[in-house]
Amino acid sequence: MPEEADQVRFATAPTDATTEVSGTPEPPTTDAAAPLLASRLTPPVPPEPVVLRPRLLERLERGAGGPVTLVLAPAGWGKTTVLSGWARGERDGPAPVWVTVAGGDTTGRLWAYLAAALRAAVAEEPDEGSPPVPDGPPRPEQLETLAAALATRERPVLLVLDDLHRVTDPAALAGLEFLLRHGDGRLRLVAGARHEPPLTLHRWRLAGDLTTIGPDELAFRTDEVADLLVAHGVPVPAEAVPRLAERTAGWPAGLRFAALSLGAGADPARAVERFGGDQPDVAAYLRDEVLTPLDPAARDVLRRCAVTVAANADLAAALTGRADAGHLLAEAAREGGFVQRDGGEPPWYRPHPLLADLLRHELDRLPAEEVRELHRRAAGWCAAHDRPAEALRHALAAAEWDDATTLLLTRWPELAPDEPARAAAPAPPEPPAEAVRRDPELALAAAAERAYAGDPAAADGQLRRAVAHAVDLPEPRRDRFRRLAAAVELGLARLAGDHEEVRRAADRLLTTAAPPVGGPGAGAPGIGVPAADPRAGIGEEDDVRAVADAALGLVALAEGALTTAGARFGTALVAARRAGRPRIELLCASRSALLEAARGALRAADEHAREALAMPPCQGWSSRRDCGHAYLALALVCWQRDRPAEAAAHLALAGPAGAEPGAAALAALCRAGLLADGGEPAAALRTLAAARAGAPGPELGAWLSAAEAQLRAAVGDLEGARALLDVVGDGGSPDPALALASARLRLRVGDARGAERALPDWTAPEAADWPLPVRLGAGLLEAASAGSAGDGRRAGRLLEEVLALAEPEGCRRVFTRAEPDVRDLLATHLDSGTAHWATVSDLLRDVDAHRPEATPDASARALDEPLTERELTILRYLQSILSNVEIAAELSLSVNTVKTHVRNIYRKLDATRRREAVRRARELRLI
Repeated sequence: MPEEADQVRFATAPTDATTEVSGTPEPPTTDAAAPLLASRLTPPVPPEPVVLRPRLLERLERGAGGPVTLVLAPAGWGKTTVLSGWARGERDGPAPVWVTVAGGDTTGRLWAYLAAALRAAVAEEPDEGSPPVPDGPPRPEQLETLAAALATRERPVLLVLDDLHRVTDPAALAGLEFLLRHGDGRLRLVAGARHEPPLTLHRWRLAGDLTTIGPDELAFRTDEVADLLVAHGVPVPAEAVPRLAERTAGWPAGLRFAALSLGAGADPARAVERFGGDQPDVAAYLRDEVLTPLDPAARDVLRRCAVTVAANADLAAALTGRADAGHLLAEAAREGGFVQRDGGEPPWYRPHPLLADLLRHELDRLPAEEVRELHRRAAGWCAAHDRPAEALRHALAAAEWDDATTLLLTRWPELAPDEPARAAAPAPPEPPAEAVRRDPELALAAAAERAYAGDPAAADGQLRRAVAHAVDLPEPRRDRFRRLAAAVELGLARLAGDHEEVRRAADRLLTTAAPPVGGPGAGAPGIGVPAADPRAGIGEEDDVRAVADAALGLVALAEGALTTAGARFGTALVAARRAGRPRIELLCASRSALLEAARGALRAADEHAREALAMPPCQGWSSRRDCGHAYLALALVCWQRDRPAEAAAHLALAGPAGAEPGAAALAALCRAGLLADGGEPAAALRTLAAARAGAPGPELGAWLSAAEAQLRAAVGDLEGARALLDVVGDGGSPDPALALASARLRLRVGDARGAERALPDWTAPEAADWPLPVRLGAGLLEAASAGSAGDGRRAGRLLEEVLALAEPEGCRRVFTRAEPDVRDLLATHLDSGTAHWATVSDLLRDVDAHRPEATPDASARALDEPLTERELTILRYLQSILSNVEIAAELSLSVNTVKTHVRNIYRKLDATRRREAVRRARELRLI
């Protein structure tokens, strides 16, 4: 190609026009372009102090192995800092080349910088035949030549484009996209932007070649927040660090503002509580970088929706009167970070905590009556959409005292706090004394609202105020007041985590229950009560039982009393369904599913968990914890069914459910099992040891100890396993899970008699109450022991009983992850004739899949001529008692075709009959 005046060559020595600035070669200028700035071709120095976050650097390094990696987030999320730290880091091979995109860059100006970056990248591989790189937008034939030249490079070029959102013209990046697609993977783009650039990303996304790092990953985690504060020299107490992480949602710029603010104060812990989005520096940043770029209508929608914690399109329309409010919220959330969208349908939108502070501060500038009207609209919408707690808060904020009292009287069972939590919104004004004297239930409503919001001190004050004015209430209103007060007391006890007080408050609440009108089974509460008298105080037995038993079930679960918890949740679930209380129904259904999964009732757990997730209260941010229990139940189900990928996905969605003591122990069992199955036994042991240290109740402690002992034995730590079992087994009759672990350990060290003595009797009547995996494990161990002792008949009978128990629930992991001799036991069982032939065949295939050294592909290499897929299928059927005619019918083949395949199988396996072919195939691990 002839050299042109507007071109520079790849990998040429610096010309006279090239200058060195800060160690970066300045490319020559052209007649059509101004000089290029070295600062735009050099990664900027990260701001001090620098906090290294290896997880992000590793994420970028992995992403750079593909064609496109995007770091997408709004302002202040540390995109440039992370990219610069990665680009400046040490690595094998050449460093990435850097281009900072400036506002107003024309297509020609952008390509001048891209040409300079590409020339610098290829300078380490000089090639006199390399084609020239145009300073301006390349012509099509030039692009093809450039792509061909890139494809011949030994190492790829890593190109970092920072602030790529400043490019708004798709044509400006058309040439770059061509090179990415046709450079044989030798050009890789790593870009930082506030939103997706004008590239056809869907192709890379569909191919799995697009890596995206968003605000969720850029956000500082709690340990990283602590590192940042230490780097800034701010002595914040350890207990205040999670609160700061929560207040800032990990926003890097917000954390740096906080560090500067906290460093200037005398009481950092107090300053953390006071730090908010209405502080001058933070507010100015959010206004300039977040709100100002938005459409004015979107800013107004966000401000008016600030009366709520979160809003969906329908609620936003009700608050603003705009039919397009939902669309505007979606646009504001498109970049993520500052307006977050949940995964529900319809979606809900929640502003960043600091942005919410600023929006409420701006909302307060509106006339007071206008703000009250927004709260009235929110209260009406929430009451009509089964969100009584939010409706109560807005009714109180709007000073609609009668509405607030009515909400308490009619919806009190759904106002119990779900979890200890901080108030997500400012407290509404306190009801005036005159209104409380006239209606003490109003103060109870204020107490219930504060308890639900996680403010126990304010709730207790309102409760005392209500009780003081309720002395002279007439009957039956006094009975109703007593019931409501007991419910508020129960909520406060739950909030404080005081289990004994929860039991006492639940008992007090139960004593207020009256039988439904018309006697047992009379239907929904309140039937027969005059509609004009919501204070009648009768017909609420189901409500009382639902609330009290749900609270007692939560206490039992937190203490590890799983049987008691299951009974309480079962009773509360029935009552909640009769009373029509969906939030209590969700709470009980999700935890019942979890307990069923823990016991091995996998079919029921799977069904009930999915029913819980389909309930309306499980949509949006509300009831996240209850939905988490349903996901945790599904994780346990998939784990026991040996579907690790699905189990891991469900476990990730469990979220806050894993923080509760009882659920945390079950989550640890599942997580450790997945880690061990994935080849990370050390991490699995750490998970089990940490969970065991805080396990509630002896049963969960025994399960965790048994799992840890079994894993220690599997990795060769027999002494550690023995010591653990000796310590937890000192209390008399061992838990069946511990007894099974002890038997397995004894068998591992060759003590068959000791294993037989330690093995629990899995056929005894009381074994029906054991967790199914423990019962199956005991039966499988006894069957394997019988087989090892030469008693094949007894081994087959025991295995058939185990299979009969496991098959209805789909419990597979106990077989597929068992000791190696179980594989031979299953294979032998196929020959003896079994009612579970298909199940055993599938189990054998899965067992082999978990042992890479014994996979069919590896074993087939021992044959002179490998078996075809069809021959392998027929070989599996040869293990059964089916005739060739029956095999042909099963596979929809002709009998002659099956006979031909069978002859080929015999020839390849050097066998003359069916039994000999099956034996040879098992030796080769083909079946």
